Amino acid sequence: MAATKTTVDITAAMVTEAVPLADWLLVAPVLLTMAGGAISIIFRKKPQTQPWIAISIISLVILSNIGLLTHVLNNGVVTMVMGSWLPPFGIAFTADPLGALLALTASIATLCVAVFAMNSIAESERRYGFYPFLMMLLCGVTGSFLTGDIFNLYVWFEVLLISSFGMQILGNEKVQIDGAVKYAVLNLIATTLFLASTGLLYGLVGTLNMADIAGKLKAFDGSGPVLGLAALYFLAFAMKAAAFPVNFWLPASYHTPRLVVAAIFAGLLTKVGVYALLRVMVLLMPEGRDWLATLIGLVAIATMLTGSLGALAQTDIRRLMAYLVIAGIGAMLAGIAVGNEVAVSGAIFYSMHSVLIMTALYLLVAFMFQMSGTFSLREIGGLYIRTPLGATIGLILLLAVAGLPPFSGFWAKLLLVAGALEADRGWVAAGILVSGLLTTIAVGRLWIFAFWRGGNEHTVDGIQALPIAGSAEAADISWSIWLPLILLTTLIVLIGLLPESMMSVADYGAKTLIDPTAYIGSVFGGSR
Repeated sequence: MAATKTTVDITAAMVTEAVPLADWLLVAPVLLTMAGGAISIIFRKKPQTQPWIAISIISLVILSNIGLLTHVLNNGVVTMVMGSWLPPFGIAFTADPLGALLALTASIATLCVAVFAMNSIAESERRYGFYPFLMMLLCGVTGSFLTGDIFNLYVWFEVLLISSFGMQILGNEKVQIDGAVKYAVLNLIATTLFLASTGLLYGLVGTLNMADIAGKLKAFDGSGPVLGLAALYFLAFAMKAAAFPVNFWLPASYHTPRLVVAAIFAGLLTKVGVYALLRVMVLLMPEGRDWLATLIGLVAIATMLTGSLGALAQTDIRRLMAYLVIAGIGAMLAGIAVGNEVAVSGAIFYSMHSVLIMTALYLLVAFMFQMSGTFSLREIGGLYIRTPLGATIGLILLLAVAGLPPFSGFWAKLLLVAGALEADRGWVAAGILVSGLLTTIAVGRLWIFAFWRGGNEHTVDGIQALPIAGSAEAADISWSIWLPLILLTTLIVLIGLLPESMMSVADYGAKTLIDPTAYIGSVFGGSR
């Protein structure tokens, strides 16, 4: 008996139309950075060529991210599926204002680091892969911001983690290995927890597509399994974001790698954790966020105060900066805890601001070390007289990280405080303001000691600059050091003076997260 042929019509599960040209902008940053990493490896034995390859390709990534953000702002959430298979069968890349804005900001910070590294990373360390690791780190970060699939969010996390491990131990010094072990152990625990949570989530709803998850979880109506998953995801991403009390790994490890490496870590890595919290807690599991809101608020305040008080206690500038990273993470968590449109908008604005300011501050520390030869607040001094431009840049960056006007951090904190007051969570607003006051004292102390004081801790302030052994003169500082500092500072000032556009993007991003209709409609074509 002949076998009966069965014909399966799969056209309903396939994309049958050509992908619009503009939608290719979704995958262009990822493809460019992958290609950049591969080309940099090919030129491994030509360390003088590698920086120019990286700078050229990251510049193209920035242009494609500008195009993507413009596309999203003009046309709404954009989705592209892989292999022509429609979601939830095919893997989707989905860009909303949050993802597109952070992808653009991350590429700008990475370009500044690539330029700065031209004169701060030795040729031997370039041969061991600094620029390929940098490109793959940007690839992982961008993929995390643009993926529409929660398992692939885990995959992109792995890409950026592997790259960051490689960058952390460049130089092969004992202190770097020590810092890398602490960094790796905590991040691997968090990643394992993330993977386990994703497995449980798949068992519950049978899909990994974020838009599909957001739609199907509505049927569970805040049941126990959903609340449990929200708690597990919060713990996993809080570890990655360095939230209290699982943040001890950050100040123990961020002072050990090269400063330009610490700059890109401080700018990007913790922000990916915050991004994942925004995506999961606000878009996918809003009822879980409501259930955990008080706990998240307490964690946010503890994180902010831990960061601010830790910065006040430090005399090592590198460790002081690590605590400022933690204080900023607390502010973003406060926006998630409050959860209304204004507060989430503030968290998005602060995420973008934090990428720029923390990258710039670590680059400033590298500049200060070149000028003074020390990281100790007890020994440093006199930089205002020796480099007025550097002192001005330092003052602007330090005021911006404290959230003082007229710089970008002020508007982000204003939104967070307004959102907290609107939601009758004055205690969260009070925590933000107290942390801002403590941070202002910490950074004011840093600027006065490092720039205004004439020399070490026994020198009269502002009288004269005492020579310090091993220090360079301002005229000896390379353009590749000045250019990233000036670019980042200019962006921070411009966003502070003209905040309307950025507020509009952040507000649009918050609306898309809180009401996922547009996100789900983009993925499923409005069929749900």
